[in-house]
Amino acid sequence: MTPGPLSGIRVLDMTSVVLGPVATAILGDYGADVIKVEPPVGDLMRANGVSLNKGMSSIFLAINRNKRSLAIDMKSDQGREVLKRLVSSIDVFVHNMRVRAIERLGFGYEQVAAIKPDIIYCVATGFGQDGPYRDKPAFDDIIQSASGLVALNRENLGAADYVPSLMADKTIGVFLSNAVLAALVHRLRTGQGQQVEVPMYETMTAFMLAEHLGGLTFEPAPAPAGYARVLAGGRRPIPTRDGHVSMLPYTEHHWVSFLRDAGQEEAIDRLQVRDRHSRNRNIKELYTLLTQIVGTETTEHWMQVCERLDIPATPIYAFDQLPEHPHLKAVGLFERAEHPTQGPIRYVRPTMKFSASPTAVRKHAPELGEDSAAVLTELGFSRDEIAAMFDSAVVVGTRTD
Repeated sequence: MTPGPLSGIRVLDMTSVVLGPVATAILGDYGADVIKVEPPVGDLMRANGVSLNKGMSSIFLAINRNKRSLAIDMKSDQGREVLKRLVSSIDVFVHNMRVRAIERLGFGYEQVAAIKPDIIYCVATGFGQDGPYRDKPAFDDIIQSASGLVALNRENLGAADYVPSLMADKTIGVFLSNAVLAALVHRLRTGQGQQVEVPMYETMTAFMLAEHLGGLTFEPAPAPAGYARVLAGGRRPIPTRDGHVSMLPYTEHHWVSFLRDAGQEEAIDRLQVRDRHSRNRNIKELYTLLTQIVGTETTEHWMQVCERLDIPATPIYAFDQLPEHPHLKAVGLFERAEHPTQGPIRYVRPTMKFSASPTAVRKHAPELGEDSAAVLTELGFSRDEIAAMFDSAVVVGTRTD
């Protein structure tokens, strides 16, 4: 396959669960050689999701493709010596362990930089290390709650609840991959490595406040935090005669053309839709009227109307329906492959398109320690040394002796 844009970059991935593996999967999709270092019991996410065989769950398959697995006892002296040799050969070191824990293992930033001075050392922490919460544990649920996302559901939907997706983990995983890329650009320009911290709490809070800082933007605050147009406008999927439709008249032209088409021209002046500020003040009444109108016809009817008037709209799709979505089928988002141990699998291809250095799924998600022997051979260990490490359980996985 054509090498991706990160071809030649070598990443030591000491992340687990979801946040870190999402980030390193992006780097792998871009062509980096990602070596996933796992303990002998494997990444915890190997057990979460749907599985045909133990240790190879649907979630693990999705976010650990384009990686090689080195399974090693990092608490043993010999295991740590192997990792030190590996560090000398890499460009990027990524982990989401607690800082004190990885320093006890001997792989904090200063310890790693002593081996590889130009290393890009990127850590995803729960809370920024300059604050009093620096040692607290953090998972997706905790960050959703602490960052305002759960309160947003309480205010908008009437009940405090999590978004039923690993929203914080995945969002911050994207930020983590971006941070690695920015540090690589800096090193390319200056030759200088550095430590990069991506704290979950601060990152998700900033992400949420992009539109919801609201009145807190100004001092003194003229209004509370929150984007009122979204929170109080009644904006939600609209019931039709036979289901629901998501429809978003957004511009003056959208609203005027829709209300005229629906025979509600008097509402154009009554609800002041031609002026954006006035329209925003009346948005709740507008959405109430929209709901009344849409409930009179079928979903297909409104899809045709929106197509004709160029108003953004879609039926609601369940996950099971997405592989048959006409657009997703046309662009080939879902691909199939034969996994060497799991048989036929479906996966979602990388979505970013590079004209000169295409992304691709170049390697299946690995079995635990599938690449241990190969990585150790690359590091210069002899067959006898590798066999001894397997025999002593310092290394686990697929043997080649």
